[in-house]
Formats: sequence, C-alpha cells, structure tokens
Amino acid sequence: MHKTTHYRWGIIGCGDVCEIKSAPAYQQVAGFELLAVMSRSLAKAQDFAQRHGVPKAYDNAQALINDPDINAVYIATPPDSHHEYALQVAQAGKVCCVEKPMALDFKQCVEMQQAFELQGLPLFVAYYRRSLPVFNQIKQWLIDEEIGQVRHIDWQYIRPPSDIDLSRTANWRTQKEIAKAGYFEDIASHGLDLMTFLLGKVKQAQGVASNQQGLYSAYDAVAASLLFESGVTGTGHWNFAASSQVDKVLIIGQHGQISFSIFDEIPAELTTADKYITQAMLKNSPIQGDFVQAMAEHLNGLTTHPSMAQSGAHTNWVMDEILSQAE
Repeated sequence: MHKTTHYRWGIIGCGDVCEIKSAPAYQQVAGFELLAVMSRSLAKAQDFAQRHGVPKAYDNAQALINDPDINAVYIATPPDSHHEYALQVAQAGKVCCVEKPMALDFKQCVEMQQAFELQGLPLFVAYYRRSLPVFNQIKQWLIDEEIGQVRHIDWQYIRPPSDIDLSRTANWRTQKEIAKAGYFEDIASHGLDLMTFLLGKVKQAQGVASNQQGLYSAYDAVAASLLFESGVTGTGHWNFAASSQVDKVLIIGQHGQISFSIFDEIPAELTTADKYITQAMLKNSPIQGDFVQAMAEHLNGLTTHPSMAQSGAHTNWVMDEILSQAE
C-alpha cells in the first residue's frame, strides 16, 4: 500500500459521467486533488478544465498518464479502452480507478487485475452503488437475517427506447463492438454487481439475448438465471424495447422479503409477518461522493474499499456467462 497521503488525480474522459457524477467528488474529498483532464478533443478538455478549475488539459491519454505531477488516474471512457489505459497506468506505477463495466470481458479484467497486483497498487472499479447508504442498509438487513435465509433474488428492468435510439444516432452503448449487449452492459452491470455485493459470488449463470427492435447492432433484450455460491437462486430480465419503465428488485427470504430499485429514487421496503421497515433512497451530490471518500480511506489504510478489481472482474464474468450462448 502506498504511503502517499495526497493524491493528484488525472481523469481520462470528459463525458456526462465525469461531468456530473464523479469529477466534483475528486475535488471535495480531503487529500484528493483533480489536477488534469483529458479528451480526444483538446477544446473539450480545456472547456471542462476551465469550468471546473482544473489546472491541466490534455488531448493525449499517455501524456496525462506519464505526467510526473499526477500519481492517480481515473479512466472514465467507454469500456473498449479500459484495458489499454489501465495497463498503461499500472506500468506508470500509479493508483487507478476505472469506470464500469471494468472491461470488455473477463479475460481483460484478469489481465488488468494482475498488472496492478504485480505493482502492489490498488485498482478501484466505479460500481459506486456499493457505497450508497440504502444498499448498505439492505446488506445489513441480510446480515441480520431480518427476512431469514435468502431463497431467491429477481430483478426486472425495462424501459422504452430513447429518442437517441429511435433516431439511430451513434452511441457507444448500442454499438456491438463496444458493448455487444448494449445497455445491458452499462445498466445491468450495476445491478449484477450489487447482487454479488449483497449475496456473494455467483457460481453459475446462463442467459439468452435478442435484438428485438433492430434500431442498433447490440442486443436490446436479455434474460438470465443465476446460482450463487450460497445456494441462492436468481433471475433477471432487461428489455430496452418496452412500452413503460420498471426497475424492481425482490429478495425473497425464509420469513419475508425486501424490495427496492437499483436506479429509481423510491424507498426500499422490508416486509415480514410482524414488521414493515422502509429505507429512503438518499443520494448525495455528486452521487460518487461516498465511493470516492471510501477510496481515500482505503488508500490511508483506514478501511477496505467495497469495489475493487476482484469484484469488478467477477461482475464481468457473470455477464460473459449470461451472454455466452447468445453469440
């Protein structure tokens, strides 16, 4: 573990996630400083830097990674570049956080994980829902066996196509060469990762996928079944060609159930024969604030971060298994 107490971050990618969800958090956490940003468009990087008070702007990722003033790098690009950039960051001997999903497939994830392990460096993966209070409360309910032993988990996520989809406008989330299952890999990865956070590792997964609308090259419908190492079973279906929007998770237990949403701001509910408890879906602004704070605590040896390379890679393995028969 590095003994550094001050981390000067460079961010590769200046998209919406960085703009709203993450970059401000790196400026708010004690011991963290946002020193540089990079975009393939220098004008875009300079605009971001000016608006956010960031000293340096780059249009070359390697130049940012090799900047001697930077000792930590956040990779906030689409997943097809995560593997390449992460290996460069490891080679440069710097701390790294990579956006989710961790990479294009499990094999790439393992190579990334091994590269940082060889350097004795941490690799964080931005599954920030593991750090949100509501999901930690749900995890505590499960630890306390508030609903008895867990039997099954089910997640239903459906939504209509967006205006961008209908216009057939280019979007990395719908390009099969970047995300073969489209929005599933962007959206479902969050929930699948959260399932393993709550219930432990998956030992068996299978699924089917289809392109039902023909609006883009990636799949727009996926259904899956899971078996966790604990013996808990799981199911999920994700459809991006529906008429309405639903986001509901149900955990069925021996003595009750827990229902909640992954993305919608509705309370989580715990129901048994003799109790009914709710937990508000409170989200700090920026939403990655708790996640980034937890990174600082990990780097200072105070806690172990909940989302690192091993768990991020496992989530990719689950997705690979689900999609393995849909080639």
